[in-house]
Amino acid sequence: MDLFEHARQEETRREAPLAARMRPRTLDEFVGQEAIVGPGRLLRRAIESDRLFSSLIFWGPPGTGKTALAMIIAHMTQAHFVTLSAVLDGVADLRRVVDEARERRGMYGQRTILLVDEIHRWNKTQQDGLLPVVEDGTITLIGATTENPYFSIISPLISRSRIFRFQALSRPQIEQLLRRALADSERGYGRRRIEITPEALEHLAEIADGDARTALNALELAVESTPPDADGVCHITLEVAEESIQKRALSYDKSGDEHYDTVSAFIKSVRGSDPDAALYYLAKMIAAGEDPRFILRRLLVLAAEDVGLASPMAIVVVEACAQAFEWVGMPEGQYHLAEATLYLATAPKSNSVGAYWQAVAEIEEHGYRPPPVYLRDTHTLLDSEKHLARAYKYPHDYPTGWVKQRYLPEGVEGGWFRPKGHGHEQRILETLKQLQQEK
Repeated sequence: MDLFEHARQEETRREAPLAARMRPRTLDEFVGQEAIVGPGRLLRRAIESDRLFSSLIFWGPPGTGKTALAMIIAHMTQAHFVTLSAVLDGVADLRRVVDEARERRGMYGQRTILLVDEIHRWNKTQQDGLLPVVEDGTITLIGATTENPYFSIISPLISRSRIFRFQALSRPQIEQLLRRALADSERGYGRRRIEITPEALEHLAEIADGDARTALNALELAVESTPPDADGVCHITLEVAEESIQKRALSYDKSGDEHYDTVSAFIKSVRGSDPDAALYYLAKMIAAGEDPRFILRRLLVLAAEDVGLASPMAIVVVEACAQAFEWVGMPEGQYHLAEATLYLATAPKSNSVGAYWQAVAEIEEHGYRPPPVYLRDTHTLLDSEKHLARAYKYPHDYPTGWVKQRYLPEGVEGGWFRPKGHGHEQRILETLKQLQQEK
């Protein structure tokens, strides 16, 4: 490399976006994903000892460190490291990399690690081209993807790789990266006088929704578009942060009153069958950065507690929406949050499932009483009791599949389950009334 080429590379690095300049260079600089590369973890040990022989799939949301970790591996390994983009590069580029890898391995005994960014964008034929060289060890693959690899990557390639799932970064982790960018005098803004309010920093970290790149891009826009004052200080306020990330700050502290008030209003609106109000509070929670899984957990509870047997499909629909959300993620997963919310808000309501807690209260107050002898397991009966087991009446031996028989222990009256007759519970109520008449 001559001096002119070196100068051009240095200029390119200086002019790169802040997110690219602040990309971690070592495992110690890497923030987040402790379950994958935390101290003592298998992948970290493999990277540090340069014994990365198994192909890897890094799967997770944007801005969570997939490419950054691959570049750390590139700097730490003695293997030759090559990068391809599934968006820009095709089969011809892959063939060139494979040919060079085979030549490098044959002449110098050097391994090749290939990073394929956005690997899910390659079609089946392109992915098939990786199989022989991954199989024989010519190439160690690192595939980075935001899509579920079990749906977007061919099964033979999955079976030859280890999958590591990256999680969205937490707000404190994003704040740590933003502070590092402000303090770093080599790659960040450490040489400039910048004052950012705590509210602005928190807003950038919160609205970034776990995406470090989004947060750093917004910080860069805020700094570069805000002129310094007469003393040369650049002030980043909440208003500047809102404009930079194009979202207003909503009053919503996940551990404070606003959180509990909004969640309460959301649940009560769904319970009260007001779909518009339910959607309004749902939108508020999502915009404020609430964990969608928290919302889905609350809806799963509501499906049993407040809808219950009035619409037995409610729990099925909400569970399916929760599963769909796991496959799709944000932002499209908002459709599934809305569908679950609307289904419950418009479903007939009944809290009859809560009869369970009356049974719990009965046991807590009076203690547990054993069932009638004829309901017990015959293997647990004494010889002197076994003749009593013959008193059990097998319902299917009777024309209607039902026969009058006591199931509750003596002294326990029951009467807790009282269906309201709403929706599907009307059929349940009719069935119970019919049985009551037969008694």
